Amino acid sequence: MEDVSIDAPLIGESHDNHMGPTTSELHPASSGILLTQGEVGRGDYPPIKTYRDVVNIWWTESRKLWLIAGPIAFNICCTYGINSLTNIFVGHIGDIELSAVAIALSVFGSFVFGFLLGMGSALETLCGQAYGAGQIQMLGIYTQRSWLILFGTCFALLPVYLNATPILIFLGQEPRIAELAGKFTIQCIPQMFSCAINFPTQKFLQSQSKVGVTACIGFLALIIHVGLLYLFIVVLGWGTSGAAWAYNGSAWGVAVAQAVYMMVWCRDAWDGFSWLAFKDLWPFLRLSVASAVMTCLEVWYFMSLIVLTGKLEDPIISIGSLSICVNLTGWEGMLFLGINIAISVRVSNELGSGHPRAAKFSVMVTIAQSLMIGILFMCVIMLTKNHFAAIFTESKDMQRAVSRLAYLVAITMVLNSVQPIISGYLDWYDLWNYLADYHPCSHGS
Repeated sequence: MEDVSIDAPLIGESHDNHMGPTTSELHPASSGILLTQGEVGRGDYPPIKTYRDVVNIWWTESRKLWLIAGPIAFNICCTYGINSLTNIFVGHIGDIELSAVAIALSVFGSFVFGFLLGMGSALETLCGQAYGAGQIQMLGIYTQRSWLILFGTCFALLPVYLNATPILIFLGQEPRIAELAGKFTIQCIPQMFSCAINFPTQKFLQSQSKVGVTACIGFLALIIHVGLLYLFIVVLGWGTSGAAWAYNGSAWGVAVAQAVYMMVWCRDAWDGFSWLAFKDLWPFLRLSVASAVMTCLEVWYFMSLIVLTGKLEDPIISIGSLSICVNLTGWEGMLFLGINIAISVRVSNELGSGHPRAAKFSVMVTIAQSLMIGILFMCVIMLTKNHFAAIFTESKDMQRAVSRLAYLVAITMVLNSVQPIISGYLDWYDLWNYLADYHPCSHGS
């Protein structure tokens, strides 16, 4: 193990002798997918004057967007598919099992997922800065620091998992559901610790645009997860315990595969384990916690819905039907999360390269396309409102309850189509101002 001695301060640290990288270093000029004919030689789009200009910009920006968003969204959907397929297989065991697993994944799983994902997202800022400044070896050190912090966070969150049943009963959940959900939650503790490896490693690869690798790993994990669910639940008859072990195995498979790829095939950015990972942990922790706040608020409101639903008259049907609807909106949400990341890349790249008009057109095209996709999903839900619940459950009562919620699900599909995109743009805008505060020369005239 060789230490890497590179002077690369964390964002937020001020040094008199370090003015920080320039904008062009933080956001290097694009190549390939981020260049258009209109930008060559001139740098930015000319003003729109004709309908033909509108069409050209629409298709150009669409190609740029989906070359980035496609692999990222595919990987995220595969990861989410592991959760969704777990619910689908368990739903065919029984209504109580579906409600219990839905509570475990939607309440405790979302609680931990949101917090760890948010803390891991701090790595996007640091790896992006190091990669843009040419300090490639710092990516491995930052990733190791994130591993340390996320593993510590997992141990801090462990009591929440261990006391899942008493927490659910305290919140007013039906005792049978609370007991089974608590048991399933405890069995999923290994999956929580896999996130401590998964999220930082994923950010490490994304910062170098190696999104195809993560997409392939996610797809293979999804296929293997289906096989494990069928083996443990259908063939061996292990019930919800089998679902938990399939969930753990698939999650750790993704984490280990990404880590192995990083250590073996990313030797320029990974120089082995280093004691530098233990340096500056406190500022790194502060940045991680700050990054987690907004992500947690966005993820945890689903958790609140599930908890409150458990207080209705028939909690088994209520929780099961709502979990099916949340599951469907989650698939759409994963797609738009990929687009969210892509628009952040597009805006940062164009503004960092001094192309404000290209950044504006990118946001406009992305919002328009996202709205169109949301309307399409709304139409699909309305056309299949009496049938799509059969994928999750054989219970006729549950299917009728889902059908009654279909109108609200359809409206949610449209509303959720635009909000993540605007959020992605504003998140990058906040980062831009943050860098301006600590690196004034990055906004040089």
